[in-house]
Amino acid sequence: MDSQPSALLVTDSLTLNAKVVTWALENLQVKAKYLQIISQAALLVGKLNLNSSSLDGIVSVSENLEFHSQPWLLELARVLKPGGKIFVQNIISSNQDASQIKVALERSFLLAGFVVSEEIDGLGPVTVKGQKPTWETGRSFSLKKKVAEKPGIVAKSAEPPSFKLDIEDDFDDLIDEDSLLTEEDMQKPELPQVDDCEVGKAGKKACKNCICGRVEMEEKQEKLQLTSDQLENPQSSCGSCSLGDAFRCASCPYKGLPPFKPGEKISLSGSFLTADV
Repeated sequence: MDSQPSALLVTDSLTLNAKVVTWALENLQVKAKYLQIISQAALLVGKLNLNSSSLDGIVSVSENLEFHSQPWLLELARVLKPGGKIFVQNIISSNQDASQIKVALERSFLLAGFVVSEEIDGLGPVTVKGQKPTWETGRSFSLKKKVAEKPGIVAKSAEPPSFKLDIEDDFDDLIDEDSLLTEEDMQKPELPQVDDCEVGKAGKKACKNCICGRVEMEEKQEKLQLTSDQLENPQSSCGSCSLGDAFRCASCPYKGLPPFKPGEKISLSGSFLTADV
């Protein structure tokens, strides 16, 4: 059975110099039979036919500055195992600025998810080394927080709390509640009298032993009732009784009767005696 490759040497060139292969084996620390070499990688359209997280190390070499783009570095990060190493070499001409190319590569490394980025001595003027994080993207794990026990603290038992009372406790500081009341507070309040008189056809009537004041009210009403003499020969001491209710006082005995002439008999018409309802 063929051995599975554990490292990859990839380039967009048609051929590779033997020095490049030797350098890759030394830095990746793998045997030749575990090294897979892919040339003309530009024809792969940015996709490698390799399983995710299947390689321990990758060396990518190119003379084209646009080859090591961020999408290509993301694809290399996909097939690299967590903690795996990656080496990127750009073989440039003498008239190109190596420092600017190095800064651009390091930025692409960070955007691709590599946590380590450093410049090392390689076959070309620009060689950058990176490392994939030791954790997988999207992998989750639980955090267990250990509660540190403080020294000298004994765990409390589950017994319910109890309280003890000493029979020799001093109760002299207690105040008698009755001593706070005055003589007025001790007196029984007088309740308002309730009208308990009987109710008849003509309304309430004062009972025999009435104490609610209805007897006095009925006596006052009786005094205000007109006598036959007052009806036959009505007189007005104030001179306003005969003019009508609008001119009569509140205690006028003729209250409610129609206007009349002094000395003439007061007669009530039939409509006056008829109920309104």
